[in-house]
Amino acid sequence: MVSHPLLTAYDALVLRRPLVSLALVALLLIASVSQLGKLKLDASADSLMLQGDPALDFFREVSEEYGAEDFLLLTWQPQAPLFSDESLLPLRRMADELRELPGVSSVVTVWDVPLLESPPVSLSEITSGEPLPSLDDPGIDRELALQEFTTSPIYAELLVSRDGDLTAVQVNLQRDKRYFELLQERDRLRAKDDEGTLASAEAERLEEVTLAFKAHTAQALEAQSALVQSVREIAEDYRSHARIFVGGVPMITADMVSFVRSDLMLFGSAILGVMLVVLGIIFRRVRWTVIPLATCIATSTVMLGLLAFLDWRMTVISSNFVAVLLIISLAIAIHLVVRYRELHALHPDWSVHDRVLQTVALMAVPCIYTGITTIVAFMSLVVSGIQPVIDFGWMMTVGIVVALVLAFVLVPCLTEVWPKGRPFVHKKEHQPLTVHFARATEHFGTTILVVTAIILGLTALGISRLQVENRFIDYFKDSTEIYQGMELLDSRLGGTIPLDIILSAPDGDMPLPGLENLDTAAEAPAADDPFLAEAEDFGADEGLAADDWDDEFGEDFDSFSTGEDSFTPSFWFSLEGMRILDRAHRHVDQQEETGKVLSLSTTFAVVKDLLGDDIGSVELALVQKSLPQDVAELMVEPYFSEGKEQARISVRVMETSEQLRRNAFLQRLHSELLDVTGLEPEQLQFTGMLVLYNNVLQSLFQSQILTLGVVFVAILAMFMLLFRSLSLAFIALAPNIVAAGLVLGVMGLAGIPLDIMTITIAAIVVGIGVDDCIHYVHRFMREFPEDRDYLATMHRCHYSIGRAMYYTTVTVVIGFSTLTVSNFNPSIYFGLLTVLAMVAAVIGALLLLPKLILVLRPLGPEGEPAAEGQG
Repeated sequence: MVSHPLLTAYDALVLRRPLVSLALVALLLIASVSQLGKLKLDASADSLMLQGDPALDFFREVSEEYGAEDFLLLTWQPQAPLFSDESLLPLRRMADELRELPGVSSVVTVWDVPLLESPPVSLSEITSGEPLPSLDDPGIDRELALQEFTTSPIYAELLVSRDGDLTAVQVNLQRDKRYFELLQERDRLRAKDDEGTLASAEAERLEEVTLAFKAHTAQALEAQSALVQSVREIAEDYRSHARIFVGGVPMITADMVSFVRSDLMLFGSAILGVMLVVLGIIFRRVRWTVIPLATCIATSTVMLGLLAFLDWRMTVISSNFVAVLLIISLAIAIHLVVRYRELHALHPDWSVHDRVLQTVALMAVPCIYTGITTIVAFMSLVVSGIQPVIDFGWMMTVGIVVALVLAFVLVPCLTEVWPKGRPFVHKKEHQPLTVHFARATEHFGTTILVVTAIILGLTALGISRLQVENRFIDYFKDSTEIYQGMELLDSRLGGTIPLDIILSAPDGDMPLPGLENLDTAAEAPAADDPFLAEAEDFGADEGLAADDWDDEFGEDFDSFSTGEDSFTPSFWFSLEGMRILDRAHRHVDQQEETGKVLSLSTTFAVVKDLLGDDIGSVELALVQKSLPQDVAELMVEPYFSEGKEQARISVRVMETSEQLRRNAFLQRLHSELLDVTGLEPEQLQFTGMLVLYNNVLQSLFQSQILTLGVVFVAILAMFMLLFRSLSLAFIALAPNIVAAGLVLGVMGLAGIPLDIMTITIAAIVVGIGVDDCIHYVHRFMREFPEDRDYLATMHRCHYSIGRAMYYTTVTVVIGFSTLTVSNFNPSIYFGLLTVLAMVAAVIGALLLLPKLILVLRPLGPEGEPAAEGQG
């Protein structure tokens, strides 16, 4: 019997008092279950961004400056003609119901925007302050209005599709001021903390703000989910009038939480159910089915309770930790069970306590080392800078510790208190599949090495094709509302993913062409003043005599020309600024990846259409200063910041485009716009969800793929410490490299992109592969001194430890195959890639690893004393 001070203490504290130990675990489970109601999922946009990214701060600054709000977008495709009463009247009733919902600030439909070309209005009519015509006015020619909506630079592909049979309803949500106040204060204090300048009082405040922010975020997400559900319920009442889809970031957030929560409960239960059946078939004993399963359930319950107690929230990414934890806890439990059954077959006369104690003594070292090396693999995720990925790494780290502790309490203690059973002896017809792996290794070793070389070649090819790119729409099945709605928005209503292009004026103090002396023009008019010349031309175009010009525009002119109310138009409302914006807008609009493009250039184009001619400085000044508030909110304020002398080009990118390559597109467009506009690089900035998500994707390759190399070096060092042999450490590492490379290579060959959902697979592969190799090599080192026969030792290892590896793989593969019926494609990818990882790991450990041991003989020559042969 193995004896060690730690083992003696474990025996006295745990095994000698199994009922007490089980009672303590039961109390822990009761406490954990009591916390499960507090468990929360976080799918906020903030949780998916790259932490510390300067672009994130700029994005928030731009959103606040231009009053960007979250919104839901409903598509309305009626059975009747779009502008018939059968379509428009139900549309208005639906919009009125939507306006009454709490949390809605406004609803914009074709009923709510001014008509500028139905019939055409003049610039003077616009600036007069009188209400502009709309669809609600009696006598409006709806056919003419429909023509405007399908051709207008502002409305076409934004409110109405070009073919005129589809319209959008934009439901703007109230800006959550409290959220941004807490966010800004938290980030400010965090920045001081990072700099080491945080005072003790500020540290306390940081903790308070962090808790308040988390609480507010949870409430806001719940309120937002309730709002989305209310919008859907209202839309459902009108589906008899039109085909309706609900879209927008809040809806996607709500659905992702719903999918993840559903998958967590449904597939978690399904995986456990499949495990129950498979373990029953494998072990053919109730105890050996119940004990591993109870260990898995207890581990998951304790971890979920801990997360709930700490308010440590799962996201769409980190929620996968439950499934991975099931694999790890199941593997530990099965290894303990298989080892106990071996001892029971070899020593049926031993007491249950002795067999259990010996099982723990033999399995403690390999299990603890597998836990540590698996933690090292998952710690590679902590450097990602993406909070959900970081959380996944830390959750797995804590979860592995919990799994080890509970497995070494529950499996031994339940075995102790379970009624005695008879030993199960594997007869010839019961021989596991691993025996055939041993024979294949013995007789087809060269083939194994050749196939491995071919796999490595294909792996290199696949990894070279691996893309750090994806289409967000591919996260969902084509039968879901998200997919269908995004596809419709892209194809008919100008795209889905926002990109903002911010242009800063070249020099805020530079004289503007024709407007240098605008402030004093009324006092000392010059005969050749270009401003007056353009004004007179404009008056003539409007049918006004020169003497009448002052009557028509005098009030507007005085408002920005006299000393009492001095006004200097912005650079972006000068001829030069307009030309720069026009060139930039036109170039962006010509890109294959872009859909609807809006900017001040759109406004200028509308004014040109109204005048029937080009526009000059007077008209530009009037557009900036004299438009009514409702028109300015539509045509100017979303695209112009007077205080910062910035112009904004709002772009919607075609998310469903197969040709979209975010990083290449952004780099190319930025370079081309610098050439087109002549601006300096610091005067042209990109932001928006497209930029932020691209930054996340690019960071994945830099922080994760490269980090895997460091992880392998760390694992190699741990192998050397465990095996006390450099050659054996390299041999044990080889199957892990092949397995990890194979999964990444298959992703590349199959076109599965590397993104925030699939990046965790690499860590999972390494963690699983390391476990199998440690267990196999540790058993090989223990068995080899018996006869110092490599071939015989390999057969014994395949028959013993190989069975535990095989049982774990079969159970997980069948269980995780149930994920393929999920509505959430990342869950499907996770299930399939986990299955591939498990299969690759076990095949590598049962074929390649023993073949390398047979060829390289790292434990010394055969037939010599053990002490002389250790390498």
